[in-house]
Amino acid sequence: MSNSTSRMNRLFRFTRQLPGEYPLLSILIAFQVVFLMLPTLIVLVVSFQAGDLVRFPPDDFSLQWYAQIPGEDRFISAFYRSIAVALFCTLLAIPIGILTGLGLIRYDIRFEKPLQIYFLLPFTVPLVVSGVILLIILGELGYIGSLWTVGLALTIINIPFMIWSVTSRVNALDPELENAAKNLGADEIQTFINVTLPSLMPGVITGSLIMFVLGLNEFIVSLIITTPDIVTLPVLIYTAIRSNISPLIAAIASVYVFVAFAAVLVADRLVGLEQFLKS
Repeated sequence: MSNSTSRMNRLFRFTRQLPGEYPLLSILIAFQVVFLMLPTLIVLVVSFQAGDLVRFPPDDFSLQWYAQIPGEDRFISAFYRSIAVALFCTLLAIPIGILTGLGLIRYDIRFEKPLQIYFLLPFTVPLVVSGVILLIILGELGYIGSLWTVGLALTIINIPFMIWSVTSRVNALDPELENAAKNLGADEIQTFINVTLPSLMPGVITGSLIMFVLGLNEFIVSLIITTPDIVTLPVLIYTAIRSNISPLIAAIASVYVFVAFAAVLVADRLVGLEQFLKS
C-alpha cells in the first residue's frame, strides 16, 4: 500500500511540474490524439514505400505509387462516384436540415418525439442493420442499381448530423432581429432570405461539410447498397485489399486523408474551427 501511495505521490509531483493549467488533462488529450492519428500516419508512411510489398517502416521512399493513381481508371471512376454521392447527400441535406431545424424549434410539431428518437439512430442502430433495412426497402421499390439510391440511403442515415448543426444555430438566433425586419416592412420570405438564413449559415456550412465527408467516406452502407457497376471508392478499396495489399492502395487511401484535411481547412476558412466545433 505504501509503495502504491509513493508512486501516486511521485506522479502528482511530476504533473505539477508540467507546463499549463491542467497538465494531466493535457497529457491525456495528447495521448488520445496520437492514438487516433497513428493508423492514418502509418498508412501515409506506407504509401511512400518504394517496393511492391507493404512494409513499415519502408525500406526506401518513393512517389511512384502516387504517380500511378491517374492511370488507375477503376479507382478514378470510383472516386468520382464517391464525390457525386457526397454532393448528392450535401445538396439534399441542406433544405431538409434548414426546414427541419426551424420547424423543431419554432413550431409545435405533432411527431416531435419520434423525430427526436430518429436523431439518435446513428448512435443506437448499427450501420449494417440500417443498410440491410434500406436494401430491402429500396429493393422492393426497384431502385437498387442507381447511384442516386446510394446518395439517398446515406442521406437518410446521416441527416441527423445536419439537423443538429442547424438546430444549434436556430437556438442561438435572436428573434428580435426577425421582428425588427418585419417591423420595417419585410414579409416572411424577405425576412427568411435576408435575416434568418444568413444567421443560420455557420450551422448550414458546418452541417454541409459533415454530410459531404460522411457521404464520401461511408463504407458499410455503401457496401450493402452498391452494385459492381456503381461501386464507390471505399468499397473498391476494401475489395482490392482482400486480394492484395499494396502501397498503391495506401496511396489511394491517403488521398482520402488529404480530402478530409481539405474539408477541415474549408471549415476553418468559412466559419472558423471554434464555430465548427460548437455546431
